[in-house]
Amino acid sequence: MTVHFIGAGPGAADLLTVRAVQLLRSSPVCLYAGTYLDPEVLAHCAPDAELIDTQGLDLDQIIECCERAHLAGRDVARLCSGDPSIYSALTEQKRRLDALGIAWDVTPGVPAYAAAAAILGAELTVPEQVQSVVLTRTQARSTVMPESESLANFARTRATLVLHLAITRIRGLAEELVIDYGSACPVAVVYRATQPEQQVLRGTLADIADRVEAAGLRQAAVILVGTAVAESVDCAQSHLYDPTRNRSHLTSWNGEMR
Repeated sequence: MTVHFIGAGPGAADLLTVRAVQLLRSSPVCLYAGTYLDPEVLAHCAPDAELIDTQGLDLDQIIECCERAHLAGRDVARLCSGDPSIYSALTEQKRRLDALGIAWDVTPGVPAYAAAAAILGAELTVPEQVQSVVLTRTQARSTVMPESESLANFARTRATLVLHLAITRIRGLAEELVIDYGSACPVAVVYRATQPEQQVLRGTLADIADRVEAAGLRQAAVILVGTAVAESVDCAQSHLYDPTRNRSHLTSWNGEMR
C-alpha cells in the first residue's frame, strides 16, 4: 500500500501528467483539496473509488484516513493543488506517514505560477532584463514567514515576483513593492488559472489593487510582478540561439552532431 502525493496542477482535468492519471485510476481512495480543484479532475478516479474532500479536515484527520486505507491494503491518491513541492504541506504529511511505517511517493504537477505564465503568454526570465523568479507568499491568517524572507528583501532583487496566497493583501503589497519596482511596474493577476472561472487582470503597481477589489477576488489567485509580465516585452537575443554561437561541440539526444 502506498500514499501517492499527486500534483493536480492548476485545476484543468487535462493538465495532469500521464502518471498522475494512471495513479488516480488505480487508487481505491482519493483525498483531494476541494477548495482549489476543478471537479472534472476527479473523473479520472475509478467509479467505485472512495472520494474524501480534505478542505474541512485537519492534519490528524487526513493522516487517519491514510492509516485506515493502509490497514485495509488500499492505495491512496493524495491530490495536491499545483505541484507538491510548493505550499502542499508535503513535509508534515510524509513525516507522519514515516512514523506510521506507511510508504509514499510523489508525482509532480503543473504549478500554478507556470499555468498563469502560460495564460499570459509570458516568459518569466527575459534575457538581460530578469533571470530569476521568486516564488513566495505573505502572512495573514497563515504560518509565520521567516524573518529573512521579507517582501522588501525579495523586492530589492527586482526579479520576477510570484506571490501565492496574497490576493486579499494586494493593496498593501503594491504599496510596499513600489519602493523598488516603481509605480509603473507591470502586474498580472490570474484567478483560477485553467478553470472555467478563470480571470486575468492586468495593470501596474499603481492600479492593480483597484482592479482586484473591483473584481471581488478573494482567493485562488496568483500575482505576478515585474517587467517580464508586460503585454509587450522588448528584449535582447539570448546566447542560446545566437547565430554567432559555436555549436560544433553540441550533440543531439541520439549522439549525432547538431
